[in-house]
Formats: sequence, structure tokens, C-alpha cells
Amino acid sequence: MTTTIPLDGTTTVSLKPSDHNRFNEWNRTEVEFDCGKLVHDLFDEQALRTPEKTAIICRDRALTYADLRRKADRLALHLRKLGVGPETIVAICMERSLDMMVAVMGVLKAGGAYLPLDPTFPPDRVAFMLQDSDARVILTQQRLINRLGDSRAIVVSLDESDLDHYATDSAETATSNSPAAYSLAYLMYTSGSTGTPKGVMVEHRNVLNFFAGMDLIVGTEEGVWLAVTSISFDISVLELLWTLSRGFTVVLQSGRNGLAATGEYSIASQITRHRVTHFQCTPTLVRALTRFPETLVAMKQLRKLFLGGEALPLSLANQLGEVLSAEIFNMYGPTETTVWSTTHKLARSSDSVPIGRPIANTRIYIVDEQGELAPIGTAGELYIGGAGVTRGYWRRPELTAEKFVVNSFEPERHGILYRTGDLARYRDDGEIEFIGRTDQQIKIRGFRIELGEIETVLGAHPGVHEAVVVVRRDQADNPQLAAYVVAKSGLSVSAQELKFFARQKLPEYMIPSIIGFLAAMPLTPNGKTDRKALPDPNFNLIEESTKGGHASTELERIIIELWQDALGVDSVGLQVNLFDLGANSLSVAEVATSLRQRLKREIPLTDFFAYPTIAALAAHLSGSNGRNGNSMDQRDRGGARRQALLRRTRATTHPVSNQTE
Repeated sequence: MTTTIPLDGTTTVSLKPSDHNRFNEWNRTEVEFDCGKLVHDLFDEQALRTPEKTAIICRDRALTYADLRRKADRLALHLRKLGVGPETIVAICMERSLDMMVAVMGVLKAGGAYLPLDPTFPPDRVAFMLQDSDARVILTQQRLINRLGDSRAIVVSLDESDLDHYATDSAETATSNSPAAYSLAYLMYTSGSTGTPKGVMVEHRNVLNFFAGMDLIVGTEEGVWLAVTSISFDISVLELLWTLSRGFTVVLQSGRNGLAATGEYSIASQITRHRVTHFQCTPTLVRALTRFPETLVAMKQLRKLFLGGEALPLSLANQLGEVLSAEIFNMYGPTETTVWSTTHKLARSSDSVPIGRPIANTRIYIVDEQGELAPIGTAGELYIGGAGVTRGYWRRPELTAEKFVVNSFEPERHGILYRTGDLARYRDDGEIEFIGRTDQQIKIRGFRIELGEIETVLGAHPGVHEAVVVVRRDQADNPQLAAYVVAKSGLSVSAQELKFFARQKLPEYMIPSIIGFLAAMPLTPNGKTDRKALPDPNFNLIEESTKGGHASTELERIIIELWQDALGVDSVGLQVNLFDLGANSLSVAEVATSLRQRLKREIPLTDFFAYPTIAALAAHLSGSNGRNGNSMDQRDRGGARRQALLRRTRATTHPVSNQTE
């Protein structure tokens, strides 16, 4: 039977019966996997096979498989006594460390589901996740307890000394009262278009199927995996859980020093020292790393490199193919279908970068605007079906029903499909090409961002009438968030004030790099905001960039020069907070590496976060208080400014002002 699909009222494209046959062939991905076991069962089996092998390394400490299993068992028993069992949510708010890995494995062994909370998230966002998830227990470290707010959950400190206090009861086993394959393994929050993040419920069976898919892509030959991803980002499941169920040694990159290109614990030194064979990261990170000769030389020893979390540019793919001998894979998949859903192995040189074909037990459908399967070569929304499709959104039944739909294309499968919102098309060879989005969801540096969430937060400011957020590229061709704001009549609000206001609700990667003010939003003929008509932001004319005078020392001049190159701006003032200009962990690592080479001295990355202005950093590095005052005074004045801004946001009236940043 032939299905006719109208495209524009005058032209039709027929979906041939042969296309159905090709769809079925490309989606023939059936692979058996054991649903009778759970994620931590596979780790236990590996620990019994190789008890003395090093399981995980973090800086100068390590745990064998037997050590990790023993510590996780002790924690699991303690959690059971606190009432943790199947479907119980246990939050983990910890810095990257061996104890963090013990926490993840301990929660799974207790039968619970872990909820990752990044310690760098704003307190309001952490508080929302804790309240929304109804977490029963929070695993954390002493130094982070004050970031948890007034949660009703039981707080358990997992500093190293505390772990040893959990005695093992020989009458109990850490695998008693285990959950079933359909029980939750983790709850992971992603950006939400309504202004609040939404939790994705991932079951053990979803993860086990993902493991089966990765066995075919990555292979089961043991190696050493460098893990750089936060546990609040689901690709960490491959780095930390699949690896430890397959006998890998995991090198856990820790702290802000982790992204530095040089230094004792830099990515380059870790790859070289531990003979790393496998590495996974975003295209943005690998692009930054390849700028440094030391890292590029180190990466040449990799066997496999996995890139995902955002679109992989063709130029970068070909550049990597020329200089690396490793097998390079482009990975694609939303959290809602368990990490990666399609993969593509790159050729050494090619004219396109598809997202590939579906992994084990996964089916991909490209659907047109009429809800029919789109012909081969025709763009449509990408739907994903199969064993990786998760349970849905935590306590969001309406949204779950909207995004998780019955498979009407193959009713006999009785399956659920996830509507990704991504535009894609099948090529003639069965490879899938990613085209873009059908909505306002975007990815920057691997972070999934709903522009609507940022707009909602900015719109909640008492001085804002309307806010629109878009993605624009700066002079270095890096994607940046740009916000356009219309102030309420008779009120005034500054860009700095809005950024401070947004930081109370949003993580740093969701703060716009530039904020511009308009008298009114441009509109389409039907009255909607015309995003295409918004003026291009001038990244060279950021008001804050010239604040604070000019360099008076050679050190200040060097730091300014490095930041101008990293941010792609013509000027950077001494007193401006560099993170308000768009600085992030990657650009900090780039500047830190260059500054170390120029000064021929070690500089911790943490200094760049503790002293976020050029004046403060230069004064700190020179060891002088000078005209900039000491670092404590700098931070005290910064705190005073922030409190003043907070008071302004609570005011009901503002003087009229026109400002553009």
C-alpha cells in the first residue's frame, strides 16, 4: 500500500512499500540481554572475577574492585536501615571523588534510585529538586551540607572517615530486598520549558539494555577510561557504570583543575600517566583540548574516542580524523531514552557527520507533520522506540503523555515511542542525519537547555515585561546565549542585576553571556515574537567589558590579552567579573594553560574562580594588595554589591534607564 503525504498543497511525495522494508531492515536491532539481573549485580560479578584489580582512581588515591564493593556494601546496609528500598530516591550531592562512586554504587545496592545533584548548582535549584523528588536521604560531604537548605531528607555525610563507621552485619547481605528490573535506577533532572527542571525516570532494564548496546559499539576488551563528566549528566552512566561492569579501570577527573591542559592532574597528564585507552566528551571540550599540543600528543594513544551531547561539526570531525589514530564515534541520544540511542563511526575524512544507526533493541522513526512516516531523504521529527525508552517524567503525567506516545506505526509491538523534538532524515544508506530542533531546546557544551526556562526566570524579575533568549555565535564561532529584554514601563533594570537574579535559579551554563534591552519585541504578522528579526548582539560592545580602567602592570596586560583571545572581545576591563562576559570552565582552562606557560609557574584553576576579575587575579598572583586591595576585601566588596543588587530586585520602583549589554 502506498501512503500519500501532502507537502505544500500542490506537491505530494509517496512513501513506497519498499521504504517500509528498508525501515524494518535498518531497525532490525534485536539483541538478547539478561533482564533478571540489575546494574549493581553486574558490578558484583566483575568484582568477584577481578577483586584485586584497580577499579577507580582519583588523583593520588585508588580503590580495587574488592575495596569498592566492600565500601558500597557497608553503605547499602546503612541506607537500608534508614528505610531505603525499591523506588526510594536518594540524592547525591558530592564533589568528584572515590566517595562519590561509593555513593552511587551504595544507593543501587540498597535498592534505591540515585538523584545526582551538582554541588555547583544554585541553592534554589537544588532545593527544588530535593522537594520535587521527595528524596528520603541525601548523601553529601561535610563542606557541602550548608548548600542543601532546609530539606526534610536525612543527611548522611560520606567523608572518608565516616564510611568506615558503617559496620557490616554478617547476618545481612547487601543484595537482599533487591529491586526488580522495572525499578528505578536513577532520577535525572533536565531543563524544563516551563521554568522548572523535569525529572526523567530511568529503570534498571533501560540501563541494562544500554549496556548491551555499548558492548557492540565499544567492545568488551578491558581498558582504562578517563571519566570527565558530571554524574548529573547521563553520559556518566557509560563512563562509570558500564565500565565497572566490564572490568575497566576508571580514572575519575576531579574538580575544576580537571579541565586544565597542563599540570599534574590535567587531562593530558592523566591520559599519559594511566595509559588511558577510552575517552568520552562533548565536541566543545575536545575542540578546546586540541588547541594544546600536550593534550593532542597524549590523545594519540587513545584507542577509542566518543563524542556526543551536541552536534559534531564536520570540520572538527575531519581534523580529529587526520591527527588521531583512535576510532572516533559520533553519539546521539536524549536522557529519556537512556544515554545514547544511535552511533556513527567516523571515517578519516568525510563530507557529512550523521548520527548513525540505532543501538541494540532500538527503533528510529522519522515522522512528518501529518503524523506519518516520512519518505527516505525527507525531514521529520525523530521518534525513538525500544528497550531504552524510560518510564517518563517524575510526577508530570501530562507531559509524559505528550512526549511518550503509543507506537501506532507498528501496533503489534505494543511499544511506547519518545518524541525527541529533533528534526532528522534517513539517508539512502540507512544513516540518520540530524538537522535541528522543532522547538526551543538547544545544547551548548553538552548541556541540554530549554530556552523557555531561562525566559521564564528572567520574566519573573519585577522590572521585566518580556524576555526572549536565543543562541548567537561569537567571533570565535562559539555558541553563546543572548537575552533580549523589554523592561516594564517606568522601571529600569540592568544586565548585571538580571544576571545576578538568574543565578539564584539557574546553573551557570544557563546564564546569558549578553543581555540587550529593546523598547519592544519584533513581531511576526500573526503577532508572535519574530526571533529572526532580533538584532545581532555585538559581543565587542558588552558594557561591562570596559569597566575598571586599563592595565597598569605587565601581569595585568598579559591576563587581559589572554582573556580577549579566549572571549573573542576587543577589550576586557580590570574590575569586570569575567563570568558575566561569558567565561566558562573551558575558557578558564584555556587561559590558565596559556598563563602558566607565559609565567612558567603553576596556577590552580580554582584561583580563577576565587578571583574572577583581572585586577583581583593579578593582585593575588603578584602577592600584593596594592591598589586593588587584598582578595578578602575584593570578595567582601563583591558580596556587598551582590546584596545591593538583591535589594534592588526586591524593590517595586526603579528609575528609568536605557542600557545595553
